Amino acid sequence: MSRTRFRSIAVMTGGGDCPGLNAVIRAVTKTAISKYALEVWGIQDGYLGLIENRINRLSYNDVSNILTVGGTILGTSNTADPFKFPVPCPISAKPQFKDVSGNCLKALQQRNIDGLVCIGGDGTMASAARLAKKGLPIVGVPKTIDNDLYGTDVTFGFNTAVTTATDAIDKVHTSASSHHRVMIVEVMGRYAGWIALYSGVAGGADVILIPEIPYKLGKVCEYVLGRSRRGKRFSIVVVSEGARQVGGQMVVQKRIATSPDPLRLGGIGNKLAEDIYRQTGLDCRAVILGHIQRGGTPTPYDRTLATNFGHAAVELLVRGIRNRMVVLKGGRLSSISLSRVAGKIRNVPRNHELIKAALAIGTSFGT
Repeated sequence: MSRTRFRSIAVMTGGGDCPGLNAVIRAVTKTAISKYALEVWGIQDGYLGLIENRINRLSYNDVSNILTVGGTILGTSNTADPFKFPVPCPISAKPQFKDVSGNCLKALQQRNIDGLVCIGGDGTMASAARLAKKGLPIVGVPKTIDNDLYGTDVTFGFNTAVTTATDAIDKVHTSASSHHRVMIVEVMGRYAGWIALYSGVAGGADVILIPEIPYKLGKVCEYVLGRSRRGKRFSIVVVSEGARQVGGQMVVQKRIATSPDPLRLGGIGNKLAEDIYRQTGLDCRAVILGHIQRGGTPTPYDRTLATNFGHAAVELLVRGIRNRMVVLKGGRLSSISLSRVAGKIRNVPRNHELIKAALAIGTSFGT
């Protein structure tokens, strides 16, 4: 990995899928081939493919006509960590792990690959930072629908997820008004409330509940009852999957012991519907948007952002700038050290301007 002149690079997508991944792969591959005559390799299924040595050449034609396609042509995995890879053992036994990062470096060296573009979120970047310390030139590209990656103002995939969630909230409005119900729309976001905040405001939600502002159930019930008494015969509540009551815990759908992030959140929407019904008697229904927020065609914003990120990643590698993640700060492209990104989450500030605006127009945050 010590060559001063790049001749070959690899690209991989890690973590959960999201709209815009193919746009980055396309930009990386076409920039590398057209501008610098580099050889490009695609790693299948994220770190899992790197561990298992599943790496194939990418041609210019391989990445043509994928700009508008959701998901990733390379595949991905959100359970493989090169530094903590599960060892096969009986289901009843305690999971065992081993460090297989050396295998990853060998797989790249076998093909004379000089650098790696890692597209992913916080988990992907954490592993990338550790691989970089072993001498592998890496540039990261920030991806997550949750918009919770430290160091960048926005990640690609977020805009599309908000658009999808807002469209669903718009549709829920008509059903809620027809049946005079309290409709709870649960959106993704893990430990950050960006999707709930932006889609909630855009969709005209009456109540928005996010992880950064623990809610009081009594305040939520008081708010929707007040609307009902004033003749507002329905209410829309948008809740992030990581939201919780004051003094309470997040609702965990399941735990995956062998995953780098074992908690899978989900179910707060159903719990909230039951809680509100018990205290108010109002008819409540929950809608869990789930993985439809990850799918579909990326918005024009995400396509252009992903293209900019992919191009910038190749430029950094070729210029000898490594072990960084491309970011967008203040409307300008720049980069940040991978070590600064690893293990951090970008939460919604409680004094965020959109929260102030929502409160000013009468939106409740359950406080």
